[in-house]
Amino acid sequence: MDMRSRLTTSMKEAMKAKEAERLSTLRLINAAIKDRDIAMRGEGKDGGVGDDEVLGILGKMVKQRQESARAYEEGGRLELAEKERSEIAIIEEFLPRQLDESETEKAVEKVISEVGAESIRDMGKVMGALKSKYTGQMDFGRVGPMVKDKLG
Repeated sequence: MDMRSRLTTSMKEAMKAKEAERLSTLRLINAAIKDRDIAMRGEGKDGGVGDDEVLGILGKMVKQRQESARAYEEGGRLELAEKERSEIAIIEEFLPRQLDESETEKAVEKVISEVGAESIRDMGKVMGALKSKYTGQMDFGRVGPMVKDKLG
């Protein structure tokens, strides 16, 4: 089942169960995907957003909410931080399992050998291959320095 179908099914279930908070978050996800569809049409790309792009959108939404929750905590607004965290939990249901540190390291080493990377100049190739294989499964902000260390 593709990501859009899973989201639609989850929205219907949330409506039937009268889960207002879950429904609200699912509608936010749907709106973000539709925004991306519209932007792609503006760029002349028809066909809509694929599952890889949906995973990217979801990852971005999680990161935004993590930053917001941190800001709310620093500002003493714990109820708002908790709301952001509950949205994160709902969004993460649609993301693949995140790789842990050792799994990420093994994936990086495997891709480096697959693309034949030898120096820091090959970092773009390595990151591109990682993004195509592991979108939504790893934090590329943390992976970049790891790749740099292994190639440097």
